[in-house]
Amino acid sequence: MTDLARIRNFSIIAHIDHGKSTLADRLIQATGGLSEREMSEQVLDNMDIERERGITIKAQTVRLTYTARDGETYELNLMDTPGHVDFAYEVSRSLAACEGALLVVDAAQGVEAQTLANVYQSIEHDHEIVPVINKIDLPAAEPDKVRAEIEDVIGLDASEAVLTSAKSGIGIEDVLEAVVAKIPPPRGDRTAPLKAMLVDSWYDPYLGVVILVRVIDGVIKKGLQVKFMQGGTEHLIDRVGCFTPKRIELPELGPGEIGFITAQIKEVEQARVGDTITTVKGGAAQALPGYKEVQPVVFCGIFPTDAADFEKLRESIGKLKLNDASFSYEMESSAALGFGFRCGFLGLLHLEIIQERLAREYDLDLITTAPSVEYRLQLSKSRTDDAREMMLHNPADWPDQNRIDSVEEPWIKATIYTPDEYLGSILKLCQDRRGIQTGLTYVGGRAQVSYELPLNEVVFDFYDRLKSISRGYASFDYEPIGLRQGDLVKMQILVNNEPVDALSMIVHRANAEARGRGMCERLKDLIPRHLFKIPIQAAIGGKVIARETIAALRKDVTAKCYGGDITRKKKLLEKQKKGKARMREYGNVSIPQEAFIAALRMGEE
Repeated sequence: MTDLARIRNFSIIAHIDHGKSTLADRLIQATGGLSEREMSEQVLDNMDIERERGITIKAQTVRLTYTARDGETYELNLMDTPGHVDFAYEVSRSLAACEGALLVVDAAQGVEAQTLANVYQSIEHDHEIVPVINKIDLPAAEPDKVRAEIEDVIGLDASEAVLTSAKSGIGIEDVLEAVVAKIPPPRGDRTAPLKAMLVDSWYDPYLGVVILVRVIDGVIKKGLQVKFMQGGTEHLIDRVGCFTPKRIELPELGPGEIGFITAQIKEVEQARVGDTITTVKGGAAQALPGYKEVQPVVFCGIFPTDAADFEKLRESIGKLKLNDASFSYEMESSAALGFGFRCGFLGLLHLEIIQERLAREYDLDLITTAPSVEYRLQLSKSRTDDAREMMLHNPADWPDQNRIDSVEEPWIKATIYTPDEYLGSILKLCQDRRGIQTGLTYVGGRAQVSYELPLNEVVFDFYDRLKSISRGYASFDYEPIGLRQGDLVKMQILVNNEPVDALSMIVHRANAEARGRGMCERLKDLIPRHLFKIPIQAAIGGKVIARETIAALRKDVTAKCYGGDITRKKKLLEKQKKGKARMREYGNVSIPQEAFIAALRMGEE
């Protein structure tokens, strides 16, 4: 049992690559959480994919004990959070369980878009924010300039900002002292009915579902009968503990503490992130305010290459969902690809990571369709059906064009930070993507542009293009701003006059022609030649907007004639001609699986 005044709960927030995980490693090392031998690079990033890419995906929690300069021993609960916009939900959950945050800013880069987004989230939770200026040992470091930038842009007092270099271990003790001095202790009542917040959960093959909790009031002990207030299920706690990165069992968790519990939960669905845990007898009357529901913005279809793997895919997606609450999925079937799932993500990196985790952790071979977004259609009355609105994210379900009154698509508000010299090409990029400029301000030699953009233009490769135009200097952050009406149409691809469902897409009428032409040209290269001519067309409704033809392969039927009369050769050629005409009528074009994937992948340009 630790006295409340000696507990500090804090998280580390920053932009990507500003050194959050390295700082967390050093804090663990300085407080003796792990011995020298056990230390490794990125202790908390325990997934292979995190280590390879050098990004944090999951927020991790560690308990550290630190004896401060005033001779008191403190219990510090540290949460390392991801920096990338696609994992903002992880960040918001971690912040809800803390009282303060370390804001890490790179001394060479200064304040970037995501720094701002995460700080504002932190301020919403009424946090005490301690600025830390990292990487001061770099030759390009300008700590004083960054200090002024923090004050100008964010409006935080940075006069006492801690200067550190996490890599070389400078200023680590100062960070710990600042945490103890500036971050307030948690509040909570030990005698009140139990209230604990479910911060995170994941699946462990040995323990079943492990749940990370932050106790607000009351005490959690082994052998308690507890109830999940949203889920409505009851469980018996069989293990209570914390991570010092190592898993340690404890007799109890008191108010203000963060730790884990297991309760023999086998069903993934029962442990919903954001739920409140209380005792069955004499429990809390009302639940804690949970987290705001997260809205997926990018959708894509995931199908197993082998149809027999469908059950395995269902199971694996369920386990990932437990680990990542911002990911959503529903069943879907496609004519070309069989059964699979329609999944919603927070962005393209999130999509990529989930795809990779499914392939690595669960050994699945997957096909993914092109990313798309969700549209809202207003349909007029028909003979059999009333006027209604429908939500649509799969182009194959597009209703009859005559019935559509209006189509609305999601828009986002994007904030882009960039050095001046790249501003022109970024403005052009946003203009090309049907963007509407809403603001342009200058903050200390860098421009901040705000744009309203349709999400389906951003989904494909906007972020990659932005990075390549600005040599990686521009940073991008966005938030959804609702639906707006647009002139959208469904573009179909016809191969040999047959529509191919898997390749149809929803595009803006102005861009349809260019998109259609690009798609036909690609398919011409991807579909192998047959013995008859194959037309490839892109069409909107009944109007063809682009066409390519794959030439026929000709078999040499006269090869076996040696010398002889010309009429014999003529006869054979005539026969071939007739056969060709018949073949064209009845012939089937087989589109190889690779062509699908390549067309969808390449449709991203």
